[in-house]
Amino acid sequence: MRFVNHERNATDLRTTPVHLGLGSSAKPVEGFAWDPEALQAYSAATAADGAEGRMVMIFDGEGPGDHWESHPAGDELVVCLSGSVAVTRVVDGVTERVLLVPGQATVNPAGVWHAVDMEGPTSILSITATLGTDHRPRSDTRPAEHVGTPGPEEAP
Repeated sequence: MRFVNHERNATDLRTTPVHLGLGSSAKPVEGFAWDPEALQAYSAATAADGAEGRMVMIFDGEGPGDHWESHPAGDELVVCLSGSVAVTRVVDGVTERVLLVPGQATVNPAGVWHAVDMEGPTSILSITATLGTDHRPRSDTRPAEHVGTPGPEEAP
């Protein structure tokens, strides 16, 4: 994994996220993968940005999501690009469900557990505060311990 400075070519946000960091920087993250090792490397490389760092990425899919997630360091913006998506979240013990169609967006507040269900072929764009992100299986009622990126107290 490496950050690209001043990329002049097109970046495919489906395979290469862009990290938004301090000083209004925007750097594509080449070689990123959704595995624990890559997430640890990403967290270490962006630790200096703290809670202000954001990951921008497009996700394509279909069907129900397989996990819940929470981003304690900041809000997450979810934008529906095509298809339709239902975002389910638990706010103060109350379950909310927001249906998005192309051009619509919703904000998942910091620390709120949420899940995404794509209804038919769908593309979404997310802008996520990744520091300290936690995941848990959809079938689990308790959050898993530190499955995602490390929090500020764990960052190298």
